[in-house]
Amino acid sequence: MNIQEQLQHKIDFKTKPLGSLGMLETIALQIGTIQQTLSPTIAEPTILTFAADHGLADEGISPYPKDVTWQMVMNFVAGGAAINVFCKNNLVRLRVVDAGVDYQFPANCGVINAKIAFGTKNMRREPAMTTAQCTKALERGAALVQAEATTGCNTIGFGEMGIGNTSASALLMHAFTGIPIADCTGRGAGLPDKQVQRKAEILKEIAAKYTPGSPIEILATFGGFEMAMMSGAMLEAKKQGMLILIDGFIATAALLAAIAMQPTVRENCIFCHTSNEKGHKLMLNYLLAEPVLNLGLRLGEGTGAALAIPLLRSACDFVNQMASFEQAGVANKA
Repeated sequence: MNIQEQLQHKIDFKTKPLGSLGMLETIALQIGTIQQTLSPTIAEPTILTFAADHGLADEGISPYPKDVTWQMVMNFVAGGAAINVFCKNNLVRLRVVDAGVDYQFPANCGVINAKIAFGTKNMRREPAMTTAQCTKALERGAALVQAEATTGCNTIGFGEMGIGNTSASALLMHAFTGIPIADCTGRGAGLPDKQVQRKAEILKEIAAKYTPGSPIEILATFGGFEMAMMSGAMLEAKKQGMLILIDGFIATAALLAAIAMQPTVRENCIFCHTSNEKGHKLMLNYLLAEPVLNLGLRLGEGTGAALAIPLLRSACDFVNQMASFEQAGVANKA
């Protein structure tokens, strides 16, 4: 038997009716298969939250000004955001990364400086970034994951912060899936209906303006520095044999780019929740993904990934600690 068959046998012969732990059994099988072990573990779980600004925000596609990006990053390092609370409660390390915020953070403030530039360009006028910048972002994301792997981390999640990044994500979603822009465009940080319609019209105009070919060209044209860095981080996490925790709409858009570059990345992904942002369910359907949680979240930051980790630990724990029928002296079904 291969490792997957051995794991399934181990799961099936625990003291429970067959399949009665539902999705926990599926998760345990996936984690053990990724780790190639009959004793799966969540070791040194870490969330990298990437922050960047978007030139397209100048078009009024968000109800918040760009300054909110750097202000929230400072809130992250001060420990005051939702992601801080959930990481602390669930014993998860948090790394906050400046991928391209339009602000110069003070030295030694707790932000990892991986800045590519002070925000992307306005896509309505020119591509968001050059392919050289996109390649650099991919490489820096990969290097950050390599650094975490050296600490014994085998489970890594990705979050983001960036005013305007639901627009960039909608464009990436459209480009990689072919789903119409109107179905990819949502409220983001809370736009009212009229402004959502305007946002969709602007995004449709931008989508028609460019014809990028390769996945890197698509990511450079429509993405953000935080998304490109996440994509590179996901690619490296696959190389490292890590469990990849996918958060919400923006993280899934970054995953679409990573999968376009290396389809096997999908095998290592656990989809932590269904975002309430319009389009995310369609993304998940496209990827044939079954999310762990459905709590109506649409905050980002990596919050859904942090909340899912206790369930992933539970999936590992039942495999490792629960008795088999034979060990417990309990009769199995006839």
